[in-house]
Amino acid sequence: MSGLISSPLALPSKPVLLGGENRSGTTLLSVVLDSHPGLVVGPEIDFTDPVDLGPHILTVCDMMDRRDPRLAGATKETVDPDWFDGAHFVVQCERFGLKRDDVRNLVTGLMAEHGTILSSLDDRCRLIDSIGDFRREQTGAGRWGLKLQRRIKDIGTYAAIWPHAHFIHIIRDGRDVAASHLKTVPDWGYGTIAEAANGWLEVVNRPRQAAPDGRYLEVRYEDLVACPRETVERMLEHLGLPWDEAVLHHAEHEHALFDKPWGHPAAEAAGKPLHTGSRGRYLQDLAPTEIEEFERIAGKELKDLGYDLSMLDPGSAG
Repeated sequence: MSGLISSPLALPSKPVLLGGENRSGTTLLSVVLDSHPGLVVGPEIDFTDPVDLGPHILTVCDMMDRRDPRLAGATKETVDPDWFDGAHFVVQCERFGLKRDDVRNLVTGLMAEHGTILSSLDDRCRLIDSIGDFRREQTGAGRWGLKLQRRIKDIGTYAAIWPHAHFIHIIRDGRDVAASHLKTVPDWGYGTIAEAANGWLEVVNRPRQAAPDGRYLEVRYEDLVACPRETVERMLEHLGLPWDEAVLHHAEHEHALFDKPWGHPAAEAAGKPLHTGSRGRYLQDLAPTEIEEFERIAGKELKDLGYDLSMLDPGSAG
C-alpha cells in the first residue's frame, strides 16, 4: 500500500500504540504492559498490504483450515510469497489471542457493514480497532494495545485516526540494533551498518516531528531492563493507569505470544525476567570499524540520547 493519506476518520477507542525500530525491545515492552490487569496488548499486526486485505484474509483462513501446503510453517521461508501477508496477519491475530473464526467473523462483518474489501487505510484501521476491541471485551481489560513498530514514523496519521490513543516509543542503542539485525535476523533485517544506522535514525527522529502533545512518550530499552520500576511507572502515569506489581513479573503470567511463538525471534527472550544481558552486545558482535561507521552516521543522535561513544568526534548526520 503506497503512501499514507490523511483521513477524516476518527475512531472513539483509546488504544495504546507501541512503536520502535525492529529489534529494539518492542515485544518485551508489549508483554510487560500486557501484564497490567487494565491492559490487553498484542503484537504487531501488519495491515498495509495486500490491496484486497479483506478477501485475502478470508482466503488465507480457508487455506489454513485445510492445511494448504503453500502456507506450511507460516514463516517467510516456507510460505508462498503470494500468501505471506495474509498468513502473517492471521498468525499475528492468533498470537494476540483470537481464534481463526474470530478473525474471519470480524473481517466478514466489516466488509458487509462498509461494502468494501478493506483496501483503504480507514477500513484497515477499522479492522485493527475491531480486533483490539474484541480482545478488550474478551479479557475485561479497560484498554487494548498493539505494536505499530516502525509505523510510529507515521504517528501523525495514526494520532488523527485514533485521537484518544497514547503512543509509547521504545528506543534502543542503535549499535545494538545493528548488531541484532546483522547477527540474529540476517534473512530479513538490515544488511549493512549504513542501512541500519540510517534506518534507526529515521525511526528515532521522524515521530518527534508530528507527535501529538501529551500523547507521546519515549522510553529507552536500557532503562526498561535496568530500572524497570521507575520506567514502567513513567509509562503507566502517561497512560493514566494505577501501579500494579504484575508488570514487574511479566514472565510469570500467561500471554498469547508465549502459547503461540511460532518462530517469533523475540518470544523466548521476552518470556524471561527482565535482565541487562543484551545491553552493549555490539561491543562483541560488531567490529571496531563497524562501530565507527555507525557513529559517523548517527553519533550525534546516540550522544543526545545518552549513549556513550567510542569516537571523540561523532558524526552530525541525521
